[in-house]
Amino acid sequence: MSSSKVIFISSLLVLAGAISACAGKTQYRSACAQEIDAAWSELSIAKADGFSGTVSYTKALGLITTARTMQGVENFDNCYNQAKSARFYIRESRKGQ
Repeated sequence: MSSSKVIFISSLLVLAGAISACAGKTQYRSACAQEIDAAWSELSIAKADGFSGTVSYTKALGLITTARTMQGVENFDNCYNQAKSARFYIRESRKGQ
């Protein structure tokens, strides 16, 4: 094989890999958005119970912020996981834990 054919085939493989990577990023797009919306609607400092609840609230707020950042850079699977964790800490903050 000539070197130009090798370069052409290599370029096609890289391009195909890049396209498939972009397509894979959209898998969690809607789940990410739904989890963030749910977390924001559940978040209320007035419902945090005691000091431990406030600590959990702060953790949740940080996780939501991270999830929004992940959403902005189209890292939807990590966005989803961060928002889901935030919702856990929101529930904990309401219990005072």
